[in-house]
Amino acid sequence: MTPRDPRQPRGPRGPRPGIRPLGTNDPDSPGRRRRPSRLGDLLPGVARDLGLEAEFALARGAAAWDLLIAERVPPAVGACRLVGLEPDALVVAANEPIVAAELRMRAAELLDAFAQTTGSARRRFVRIGRDRAAPDQSGSAPRV
Repeated sequence: MTPRDPRQPRGPRGPRPGIRPLGTNDPDSPGRRRRPSRLGDLLPGVARDLGLEAEFALARGAAAWDLLIAERVPPAVGACRLVGLEPDALVVAANEPIVAAELRMRAAELLDAFAQTTGSARRRFVRIGRDRAAPDQSGSAPRV
């Protein structure tokens, strides 16, 4: 009787067709392990493959904007939001005129901080408009 190869599965019929023994050079072999990738590292590539790179960049930019506002202009938290990224400008919607004025005064500081936080090129302008999604705070009935 010949000694059995430990890599071969046991059974009266021998190795099953289509199944390779462990230790082969198959990259999908269960014996080959690699470190799992972090989801955050995979998302940019997946977004690019699906054609969602602009939306993904806007979502990352909006998150960075919210953190910058919380750090540098705390009274404006919740009263403004990043709604667009243009090659030369950040497009921001503000609920109140006083918030828009504060953002205009701090535009240079916010543009520098946004470029550092996101690692993107520095934009030249902050374009500020009225937040149409915000409820009207004037107390008067809306015009028809």
